[in-house]
Amino acid sequence: MTQRVKKSIKKRFQGSSESKQKDFIAQLVLNEFEVFYNSYKEITESAKDAFENCDFQESLQISQKRLSLYSVSMYRLGDEITKSFPHVSKNQEFWDGVEDNYRQLVEYRYEGDLALAYLHSVRRAIFRGEWTPVDYSFGVSSEAKAIFNSFLLVTFHTDDFDSSLVLKILRIPGFKAEFRQAENEAKLAALKIKSELKEKYENYKIQKVEIIKGGFFRNRGAYIVGRIILDDSAVLPLIIALLNGDDGIYIDAIFTSDSATHNLFSTTRANFHVNNHYYHELSEFLHSIMPKRTLGLHYSTIGFNHFGKVAVMQELKEDLVSSGGIFDFSIGFKGTVAIGFQSPQASYNLKVIRNSPTDQYKWGEFEGVSSVLSKYSLVHVINRTGSMLDNIIFYNVKLEKKWFSDALIEELLTSASECVSYQGDSLFFRHLIVQSRLTPLPVFLETASQADSETAIVNLGYCIKNNMAANIFNKDLDARNYGVGGYSKVYLFDYDALEQFAEVKVRTNKHKFEGEEDIPDWFFEEGVVFLPEEIESGLRIPNRSLRKLFREVHGDLLEVDYYIKIQEELNSGKVPSVRVYPEWCQINKS
Repeated sequence: MTQRVKKSIKKRFQGSSESKQKDFIAQLVLNEFEVFYNSYKEITESAKDAFENCDFQESLQISQKRLSLYSVSMYRLGDEITKSFPHVSKNQEFWDGVEDNYRQLVEYRYEGDLALAYLHSVRRAIFRGEWTPVDYSFGVSSEAKAIFNSFLLVTFHTDDFDSSLVLKILRIPGFKAEFRQAENEAKLAALKIKSELKEKYENYKIQKVEIIKGGFFRNRGAYIVGRIILDDSAVLPLIIALLNGDDGIYIDAIFTSDSATHNLFSTTRANFHVNNHYYHELSEFLHSIMPKRTLGLHYSTIGFNHFGKVAVMQELKEDLVSSGGIFDFSIGFKGTVAIGFQSPQASYNLKVIRNSPTDQYKWGEFEGVSSVLSKYSLVHVINRTGSMLDNIIFYNVKLEKKWFSDALIEELLTSASECVSYQGDSLFFRHLIVQSRLTPLPVFLETASQADSETAIVNLGYCIKNNMAANIFNKDLDARNYGVGGYSKVYLFDYDALEQFAEVKVRTNKHKFEGEEDIPDWFFEEGVVFLPEEIESGLRIPNRSLRKLFREVHGDLLEVDYYIKIQEELNSGKVPSVRVYPEWCQINKS
């Protein structure tokens, strides 16, 4: 918008009645929302092109661009309204009228609730006020569901799986690129699906198979997502994982298990791009095959993070009220940079950043709270590779004082006073980081069986490798910074010591002779220097047999060559591959 046009709009606005001014602002917000949402859908659709063209770097850039689109749009509009219309921009009663008019404009639109969320975000940005969760009416009427489901699903009424059904399913996303051996792989896929069904249900009978219209795209992969409904109404997930290469698209894996499906859709990974825009029905469909995850988190999985954010805060408060629990210090080691806390029943861990780190801090000069928060924000917008917890960061939020233990309140007000203060009967948080709850790895190993401990240690190595593939290096490799979730998966959850892996200087002392006392050259280098041979001692795992297992499975992590190879791939613009699902999910092509 040119300065001349802006001046003309301001002149007409100032000369109109208050009622027309409210109409004008409501329409202005709606226009900007439409620009945002159209861009959002275009970015989402472009993920399919990136997959078909094997442009994995573009896929990552698409993901980052979409994540920042909402906040960039609403903050820009908030600033514009504040500058252009200062005499009404801070008037709460005026904005109540704007919202009344706006609700009428969006009432019958499918994305009306998303448009309303956008208005509330713009309003909060202008007032910089307290974050308040709002009910955006996630549910859809039964009449609407019947209509929208026809756009969402393809249904196959069948009593068993065969290769012809798989071929029909493979056509649903409408790929322009060719499959390299579609008929042969369809036979293998059908055999694997029937084998897994037979393993779970000896005398199973399929009632129908439902497949979402459109593909799910993320990083290198594409996924066809559906469900198998048996005669007894049991519901099983059906995921077909696809990759693309020089000779065409191919099926890499099939899974119908809860564990693999939950891990694939975990928010420890980047959000999916789904070229089907019926987000309510999509989320409810995903909830039907993963009922242990809250509906709000399914919205986050497909890129509607604002709905997920609202749902998480509502869930936190409902858990506290229903259980009568209180927040107290998180289990495990107390953080040197963050204060972690949780309630007994909640599915989340919360943390705030200390004013300054404790005496155990080992990284020299502390760069401040804002620097740490920027690292947590970074993790939200990058490819998390299934090995880093996502962060929801709330700003300016109040929680009732009665929900906190006395000891926790004292610690928060003393050590995090720049963030936490009293406001009446509440604690006011300038920032509040929320993550899914994990068991810290050292705590897990204290009570886990030998088999579970071994699985966790092996997964720890994959976690470290996956993070490096995302250009993330945790220079504090201490096992206390890692946690164990469902199915013994290991995740990094503490981010104050994160560095860009491509900038880490990988060095070694292995060429030094025992007793040689010369100071190594790397000692005088600036920046982050890492010696792979020190990884085992850095993890601080006391169990000798577990350390031995780590060396056997991940011996490459003790050698310089592995790190240099990943850095070269990152610096040349390649996207290193990561472990997305276990090997048993892959179809047998031998």
